[in-house]
Amino acid sequence: MLENDFPPFGLRISHEDMTLRVFRDADMAEYLDLLSGPIFADETVPWVFPWYQAPVEQRRLNALKAQWGWRSTMTPEDWNLAFGVYINDVLVGSQSVSAKNFARLGVVESGSWLALKYQGKHFGSRMRKLMLHFAFDHLGAIRAQSKAAAKNKDSLNVSLSAGYQLDGRRIELYGEQALEVQHISVTPKQFNRLEGEVVVTGLTDQLRAILGATFSPTSGLGKGQELSSKKN
Repeated sequence: MLENDFPPFGLRISHEDMTLRVFRDADMAEYLDLLSGPIFADETVPWVFPWYQAPVEQRRLNALKAQWGWRSTMTPEDWNLAFGVYINDVLVGSQSVSAKNFARLGVVESGSWLALKYQGKHFGSRMRKLMLHFAFDHLGAIRAQSKAAAKNKDSLNVSLSAGYQLDGRRIELYGEQALEVQHISVTPKQFNRLEGEVVVTGLTDQLRAILGATFSPTSGLGKGQELSSKKN
């Protein structure tokens, strides 16, 4: 199985009907079709993703290159896990978690998007929280950081519902334009956890080594094959 050679392929993070798993090449046709469709109700807003502004054919090619690039360049000092977000095995969007020098800093960053037809169903909040459960409870992250356009209230509200705190605004380049960006961050103590059990499978010792994650929430599972967390 490919996960024996590339451990991220075996990783699963699940809560009720939602599962996050790292994209494989077999998922690419469905993934490209989803990102070829609408993500923004109003595509004239200034915070439309720069990658989304490309013509559809170029967008699809760029997305493929990005997926292959993240896999081929993954090291403990610089990695990105790009998850497909599935509801009952239907792909609805993407959630990523990434880090640089994770073993030293314990800080992760994230990005996400949902297809327009799946927005307004609380999927965005749940997938963000699933990522945070994994980062805090299973990798031992001490802080998660993200950002969004300061006027993108929908995106910021999703983050705030997970416990993120406002962390200052800056003017940054967003594609070719300057945009006021709101930075946000959350710690394990601030995190607003999901109700019910979150199950993580496939977090092997080999994958921990790739991610530079030496923290282990339990010493009784040996290979770290299956771990779960539950809000008390």
